[in-house]
Amino acid sequence: MTFIRTLNGDISPSDLGTTYSHDHLFCIPPYWKNQGEKDLLLDDYDASFAELKDFKRAGGNAIYDATAPDYGRKALTVAQMAKDANVHIVGTAGFNKGFLWSSEKPNTNLSFERYIDQCSIDTLSQDVINEVVYGIDGSEHKAGVVKCGTGYNQIHPLELKTMEAVVRAAIETGAPMHSHTELGTMALEQAELFKKFGIDLSRVGFAHMDRNPDKWLLKKLAQTGAFICFDGISRIKYYPEDVRSQALIHLCKAGYEDQILIGGDFARKTMSAHYGLGGPGMKYILSSWRPRFIEEANDVGLDGEALMNKFFIRNPQRYLTFR
Repeated sequence: MTFIRTLNGDISPSDLGTTYSHDHLFCIPPYWKNQGEKDLLLDDYDASFAELKDFKRAGGNAIYDATAPDYGRKALTVAQMAKDANVHIVGTAGFNKGFLWSSEKPNTNLSFERYIDQCSIDTLSQDVINEVVYGIDGSEHKAGVVKCGTGYNQIHPLELKTMEAVVRAAIETGAPMHSHTELGTMALEQAELFKKFGIDLSRVGFAHMDRNPDKWLLKKLAQTGAFICFDGISRIKYYPEDVRSQALIHLCKAGYEDQILIGGDFARKTMSAHYGLGGPGMKYILSSWRPRFIEEANDVGLDGEALMNKFFIRNPQRYLTFR
């Protein structure tokens, strides 16, 4: 039996529906809280829930919430949001990038950094496996994706350790794997290491690749069989939207449209329409970006509607399914 594991139970891939493949709903990252970065604290239940309802009204059915434990994950709260909004939400086990690890790991007297340093790879892997197989924080809510990450243009030795641990967990459980790349760097280097550790790269989704819209790089990464997540939509501070569109069109024309995932990486109050700062909100991708890209794709002879079906429905179905 094939299934996708959501925070509120396993579902058939055919029940997933229109999906954002990388977002955050409600989380309080200790690192950013200690730095006084209030914009990065999604800490208002009502505001976050209003965003989720907007997403639902715009036609959304499911979200992969990529919040790892070291990023202030609140899985039980998000599971309740999902239930109340009738939206499928897939949760995360594993780790983010290393510079976030100065905060304390729950239920220990150690920072994440010291915990990762002191534990064996087998122990770290088993921690991740337990959240996929048994539940998060002693609850019935299970993670459906395992995650690791690296920093900007480098891989720290402890990040390397978590990468191997997470690969082992993915292989043991059959869970899909999500990898954070800082500004789209180190993707090919990660891919080589993942392959060395024994995972089929078609099980891995690489985040933030539209923050490094190098067409040669994107094509090389696609050639590994991995999924490529474009999750910076609306962030004009990085690139005009046209740059992202042209990179997507380049991949599609090269035959890699079955490996593209779309998300918003909704991680700031200033992105929200409900935290009082007037941002575009979670509905933006479906309500505004989607029709724009359909037009751009059609203009160059592609079938924009068919691509949307792949990006939002068929590709997430394959990516998030356990094997």
